[in-house]
Amino acid sequence: MFVIGTDTFLVSPLLPTLVKYYGISASASGIIVSAYAFGYTLSALVAGPISDGHDRRKILIVGLVCFAISTGACGLANVFPVMLITRLCAGISAAFVGPQVWASIPIVVPKDKIVASMGMASAGLAVSQIIGIPIGSYLAVFSWRFPFFFISFISLLLCLTAIWQLPTLNGRPTAYKASFWGIYHDLLSNHRALLYLVAYFAFQTGNFCALSFIGTWFNKSFALSVGQIGSAMIVIGIGNLLGTIYSSRIVNRIGIPKAFLFEFIAYLVLYAVVAFSNNIWMAQTMLTLIFLVGGFIFPLFMTTLQATTDTARSTISSISNTAMYLGETLGGAVGGVLIAKVSGFWGISIFTVVLVAIALFLYWRGGLFKVTRSVY
Repeated sequence: MFVIGTDTFLVSPLLPTLVKYYGISASASGIIVSAYAFGYTLSALVAGPISDGHDRRKILIVGLVCFAISTGACGLANVFPVMLITRLCAGISAAFVGPQVWASIPIVVPKDKIVASMGMASAGLAVSQIIGIPIGSYLAVFSWRFPFFFISFISLLLCLTAIWQLPTLNGRPTAYKASFWGIYHDLLSNHRALLYLVAYFAFQTGNFCALSFIGTWFNKSFALSVGQIGSAMIVIGIGNLLGTIYSSRIVNRIGIPKAFLFEFIAYLVLYAVVAFSNNIWMAQTMLTLIFLVGGFIFPLFMTTLQATTDTARSTISSISNTAMYLGETLGGAVGGVLIAKVSGFWGISIFTVVLVAIALFLYWRGGLFKVTRSVY
C-alpha cells in the first residue's frame, strides 16, 4: 500500500521538470496526474469482480508485475503521449493490487488482529502521503526518470515476496465461481454494504474538501510560504499516521461500534471548531488532532466494509476506492468555491461537518452502533 500510494504522489514534484522536457503547458502537465487516477478509477470497477471470481493471490502477483512494468515505462517515456499512456496503465495495474490487500487481511490474519492489520495497511498509505512528494524530489536529483525506475524495482521485489510468502487468498472454496454480473448483483442486493459505501463516499467528500485546501487557508489567513505549508502538512500527516497505527488499541478496549461512534463524534466536534483558530499554532494543532482521529477511523472503514461480505471483498474494496476518488473530485470542486467565497475556513468546515454527519447517520441506519458483538 505504501508503494501504490507513493506512486500516486511521486509525479507532483516532477511536473515542473516534465513541463520543460516535453515542452507542454503547466495546465497540460496536470493530465499526467489525472491519467493515473482515471486509470485506477476506471479499472477498479472491473478489477474487483475479476478478483473475487479467481485466486486473489494470482491477481495480486499479475497486478504487481504489470504495475512494475508500466511504472518503469514511465521513466522511459520520451514523448508526452507515451507518458500519459504509461501513467494510465500504472493506474489500471494499481487497481488490481490495492483491493487484494484489503480483501486478503480478513483471510490471512486471526480475527483479533484484523483491525491492527488494517491499520498497518492504512499506515502504508498515510506514510506515502507524508513522504511521497519528498521521495520524488530526492530521487529526481539523479534524473527525473530515476523515481519511476526505483518504484518499479521495489514493486518487483514485492512481487517476488508475494510469490514466496502468500497462500491462496480466496476466503471460500475454490470451486465457487461467481459471474462478473453475479458478484455485482449480490453486492447491490446487500443493503448494509450499500449504506456503508455511500457513507464512505460522503466522508471522503468532506475529508478531501478540507484536505485539498488546508494549504490555501494557511497561505491566505496566516501568510505561510510554500515551504512553511509543506512543513506544517508533514506534522499534520504524522498525526494521521499515528492514528492508523494505534487504532486497534482503542478497538481492543471498547470494540468497533463504540470506537467508531466516539471517533466520529470527535471528528465532528473538531471540524466544527477548527475554523475558530486565530493563529497558525492553534490551526495546526487542531488539524493534527483531526487527522489523528481520521487515522483512527480509516482502518475501521475498511474493516466494516470487508465485514459486509465474504464473497465480494475485492469488489467492495474496488468500489470503495472509486468512491474515494469521486469524493476527492467532488470535494475539491466544492472546496474551491467555498475557500474563495467564504471567509477563512468556515465554509469548508461547515460542509465537512455536514458530510461527516451524513456518513455517521448512514452507519447508524446500517445498524453498526446497535451491534454488541464483533463485526466479524
